[in-house]
Amino acid sequence: MARKVTDGPVRNKERTKSNLVAALGKILKKDGFSGLSISRVAEVAKVDRRLIYDYFGSLEGLVKKYLDTKDYWKIRSDEIDGIVEASKGDAGKRLAYSVLENQFNSLISNEEMRRIITWGLSEKLPILKELDLKREDIGNQVLRKVFDSHFEGSDKNFRAMYALLMGGVYYLTLHAKMQENPFCGIDLQQPSGQEEIKKALRQFIDLAYI
Repeated sequence: MARKVTDGPVRNKERTKSNLVAALGKILKKDGFSGLSISRVAEVAKVDRRLIYDYFGSLEGLVKKYLDTKDYWKIRSDEIDGIVEASKGDAGKRLAYSVLENQFNSLISNEEMRRIITWGLSEKLPILKELDLKREDIGNQVLRKVFDSHFEGSDKNFRAMYALLMGGVYYLTLHAKMQENPFCGIDLQQPSGQEEIKKALRQFIDLAYI
């Protein structure tokens, strides 16, 4: 019986690329994006710095790969048709809440994701703009195909309402983990406080669909 091949140039290359992406994530969680450099990433990954140029072209190329693999936006373009079909029964009501809840849970529990948001708010970089535009394009497709027709002709601007809710999720999760202080008397460091926010999100979505 032939022995299974567990090593080789291709496998080693992919392993090294994964190690470099993981090393970037470790630096990000510890020091933020200001701590990133070619030499620092190579040091943490325990590889020659030249491999970053060989595999990713530059530090920016490595960061782009990292952002592509760590993006918190879970909806892919090839999933949109299925989402539209599954949302027909309630005009997207469950979807509207589940996206907010998933975003809240992801950001409250994931330091890397919060760092990405903070970086995007503090610096104007092409790779971050590209990621944001990709996310916006997918979100716009879902809004157009699932929600716009339901709210057409009503006095409710669902897109504006949803933008405020999503923006609130961003800010509250960042504030909770950066400042570690209560907000409006609600302590999001505690599971009970987190549940209160998610309960309010459900109530807002209920009100929008009345």
